[in-house]
Amino acid sequence: MLTLLGVLVIVLGFALRFNPLLVVIAAALTSGLAAGLTPLEVLAAFGKAFNTNRYVSVVWLVLPAIGLLERAGLQQRARNAIRGIRAASAGRILLVYLLMRQLTAALGLVSVAGQAQTVRPLVAPMAEAAAEPLDDDQRETVKAMTAATDNVGLFFGEDIFLAIGSILLIVGFLDQSGVTVEPLRLSMWAIPSAIAAFVIHGARLLLFDRRLKA
Repeated sequence: MLTLLGVLVIVLGFALRFNPLLVVIAAALTSGLAAGLTPLEVLAAFGKAFNTNRYVSVVWLVLPAIGLLERAGLQQRARNAIRGIRAASAGRILLVYLLMRQLTAALGLVSVAGQAQTVRPLVAPMAEAAAEPLDDDQRETVKAMTAATDNVGLFFGEDIFLAIGSILLIVGFLDQSGVTVEPLRLSMWAIPSAIAAFVIHGARLLLFDRRLKA
């Protein structure tokens, strides 16, 4: 039971608003020492976990690249490209992005787009440019709707992919309970929800367009 002290450290650390990285390290050290490991063995466990899951860290290499592109004027170029399209509007741009996000997530490409990769540097500036002129409150609302569109597209699209974590979790849980379900059947049942999400949020985007024009 002493190994569960690490959970207490995490709860207290986040409650006191300490640095999350330091809290996690302290929790791991607490649990490791409570389990009878030496400090060197705990450090070795950290190194092994990092080496085993090093591919997870590759995504962080994208962030500096996006930062350099933004500094070079990526957002401004995205705005200029949209200003030249008369039929473009914030709602229509976000509707196209919603469809793209759902389709790519359904194919398992959940990291192709996202808040950091596409919403902030590309989609949000394009939606803002299509809706101008905007005051500060409207601009923040456009940004929020862009972020929400990405969340809706990802959340309701990824479950269609049969190898996604949520589908495998359901399959594993049901299998432990003696219920055998094929992942493909579960993913097929996610399609109606994805279609409903697209229709509902798509309607919200078109109504959002009307409010901006009004």
